[in-house]
Amino acid sequence: MSGLRSTGAGAARGVTAMSDRPADVRIRDFGEVDIGLSTDEAINEAARCLQCKRPLCVRGCPVGIDIPAFIREVAEGNFPAAARALKEQNMLPAICGRVCPQETQCEGVCILGNRDAPIRIGAIERFVADWERANGPDLPEVAKPTGRRVAVVGSGPAGLTAAAELARAGHAVTIFESLHEAGGVLTYGIPAFRLPKDVVKAEIDQVLALGARLKKNHVVGRSIGVDELLSYDAVFLATGAGLPAFMGIPGENLNGVYSANEFLTRVNLMHAEAFPEFDTPVLHAARVAVIGGGNVAMDAARVARRLGAKVFLIYRRGEEEMPARRAEVVHAKEEGIEFYTCANPVRILGDQHVTGIECVKMALCGIDASGRRSPKPIEGSEFTLDVDMVIQAIGTSPNPLLVSLIPGLERGRKGNVIVDENGRTSIPHVYAAGDIVTGAATVIEAMGSAKRAAAAIDAMLKGE
Repeated sequence: MSGLRSTGAGAARGVTAMSDRPADVRIRDFGEVDIGLSTDEAINEAARCLQCKRPLCVRGCPVGIDIPAFIREVAEGNFPAAARALKEQNMLPAICGRVCPQETQCEGVCILGNRDAPIRIGAIERFVADWERANGPDLPEVAKPTGRRVAVVGSGPAGLTAAAELARAGHAVTIFESLHEAGGVLTYGIPAFRLPKDVVKAEIDQVLALGARLKKNHVVGRSIGVDELLSYDAVFLATGAGLPAFMGIPGENLNGVYSANEFLTRVNLMHAEAFPEFDTPVLHAARVAVIGGGNVAMDAARVARRLGAKVFLIYRRGEEEMPARRAEVVHAKEEGIEFYTCANPVRILGDQHVTGIECVKMALCGIDASGRRSPKPIEGSEFTLDVDMVIQAIGTSPNPLLVSLIPGLERGRKGNVIVDENGRTSIPHVYAAGDIVTGAATVIEAMGSAKRAAAAIDAMLKGE
């Protein structure tokens, strides 16, 4: 693979790792950064698996994939069987293989990690899913129709997972999506260089091939009334956490200030990077400040870099405390993102348009409730960065538009829907899972909670 190089802990220890496109090449486009494993690399990596009798990796997987089973099939070169084993528990393997934080889940508890590098479970999962997509998908069996109707609101990872599980159980599933494309955060939030849109579409198509119906451009409460929604035998709410947070500092009303949600949606879903070929514009700034240290902040910074900007990432704690995946931090640095850690914005400067951002340096003190060191401003340490655009990526919360329309639906103080351990809300036949319940979390965590809720819905509809 000429022109590519291996990165990551695996590469450092002589273990097969995915290869990245060179940074000076990839910042010019939105092509996928990680190349993935070749057939020989996937087989060799799978052959390292010890096939543990009590596999901790399965317990580390939020959707309960039989990881040793699919890896064993890969080691033997039986890729169709590996794909079937994967899709018994996960209908979105190509997505999960790319964006799940395996390093803290399945790979994080792999016993090989005690003396070597853990098995590259995510890379192998991605390989299998990509192989199957190229060679023709084989769908799981679907039960006979039960005659029961289920409405799924939202087509993000939680909604797609629940729809797939319930369709396989034989229920008539209708997915209502408010936007003009399905996928939720997979489509509007995660950039194509991390998660190509054709990969998302292919896996959505497989969910629909199980029998689920998709209605796009349908806003519940407008396109479909709440009474009609509640007339379904069961309702699953999966509208995510799309309400952005802001710092509340002076200057946030200036032109050139975006939430990460708006910025990423304009580019990922509405092709703003290609304006005027597409109708949605976005500011192409020369110098951009991105506030935050999570995966969304890295995504926003790397998108702005691809739009031609010099990008500064401002985070109030140290780099080691960033919640972003380590690989995303490394990629951002490789691509020229300049990090200002232990710094916090206090004011956005400008008249009508952004001209700069004033920050203060932070000292890290005692451990706070999150388990990280608590940042405190250092008096007299203010400094200014000349920028013409600011993107705030400091978190999101559940959008209140739908849940406020459903009478009797109990909500928490942050607008999240209150559910029991099976995802059931205060309305007996209404369930919820994913970010609408937990607030912003990972794709795989949303999928895991959706699977539990789907199992509860199936049991309720069958009277079990």
